[in-house]
Amino acid sequence: MDYQIAVLVGSLRKASFNLQLARALEKLMPAHFKLTYADLDLPIYNQDLDDAMPPSVLALKDLVRSSHALLFVTPEHNRSIPAALKNAIDWASRPYGQGVWKGKPCGVVGITPGTMGTSMAQQHLRNILSAQGVAAMPLPEVFLQMKDGLFQADHTIANESTRTFLQGWVDRYVAWVEKLAV
Repeated sequence: MDYQIAVLVGSLRKASFNLQLARALEKLMPAHFKLTYADLDLPIYNQDLDDAMPPSVLALKDLVRSSHALLFVTPEHNRSIPAALKNAIDWASRPYGQGVWKGKPCGVVGITPGTMGTSMAQQHLRNILSAQGVAAMPLPEVFLQMKDGLFQADHTIANESTRTFLQGWVDRYVAWVEKLAV
């Protein structure tokens, strides 16, 4: 069975470290995991638009709804998740009772130049996802520090021990999705 995975990268930056991480993880995924990247460049959530959601929001909701699982790859902004990611979660949870998150298994990872990784952002994200009924894989956690040369041009991980660690995470994520996805 092929599994459709919606990837939500919390950074909108074209050269995002987290987009690079997502692309590296994609290369470690088995062939039956098909990743599609969500566009998080959305207008700010406004409840007045619940009855006439912008096309970009409808596309996000359709992607999440049609996916078997989710992969969140997020930086940390001011000890929390980026505004673009929170905004996307808010949009796809609305209008009340018509959210698309419930019951989806997910993985949460992140990378940042800071030595603490993205631990605070990931904890906040897990709290938000729990309120939406998303089953976040608890362990292992991935709090990577970005270093020059970590990613090669073809999106592979240059450091063997980091690649081995991330392959272990991917293997656990695959098992999590295959166990919980409906």
